[in-house]
Amino acid sequence: MAEVLHSGVTDVLGAEITSGDLAPGATLTLDGLQQRFGISRTVAREAMRGLEHLGLVTSKRRVGLVVRPAADWAVFDPQVIRWRLAGPHRVAQLRSLTELRAAVEPVAAAAAAQNADGAQADRLVALAARLRELSEAGESDDFLSADIEFHRLILTASGNEMFGALTDVVAEVLAGRTRHGLMPHHPHEEALAAHEAVAAAIRARDSGAAERAMGRITREIRDALTT
Repeated sequence: MAEVLHSGVTDVLGAEITSGDLAPGATLTLDGLQQRFGISRTVAREAMRGLEHLGLVTSKRRVGLVVRPAADWAVFDPQVIRWRLAGPHRVAQLRSLTELRAAVEPVAAAAAAQNADGAQADRLVALAARLRELSEAGESDDFLSADIEFHRLILTASGNEMFGALTDVVAEVLAGRTRHGLMPHHPHEEALAAHEAVAAAIRARDSGAAERAMGRITREIRDALTT
């Protein structure tokens, strides 16, 4: 029960900090949190430890917990991404994350064309075909799951552990676009064809074609955010 309580408090405060409702320099105290949320001191302390771990607050002697600026946040943490996508600056957050994807995923796709094993390459081709089927059927939840698996697999199949460490980030971006109504009801034909082209190029071990096709995917996302 205590874990549920402090995670709920952490969610509320994390959302308030990342949205700007609690501005950098604002102070929080354990006593204040106990009164506001009706929780024990132990639960309040655990919630604050969670926020400290994410770089959202810092403890200052005789002051309390001070909200830190965005530059100090663990911006790659999926929880921080989730809070930011739920806030008023979600489009700016999506734009930043899309720029990250545009820098990383085409290179990861090129590397996957060299490093993916046969089972991984076959799975990517199957997932690309599945995405088209789900799009035509209007199955948005299953489409999201398949799309997440597709992009996660490319990052891991690249053989680069730094790219692989971004799988949860990309998954949260894809889920956030759907959760907040920023995905088209039916994915564009160009995007579906590009996914198929990425998968085919990786199976053919054509790094250049894989990189170009993934570049089309990330450009489509970026363009969608500017229209």
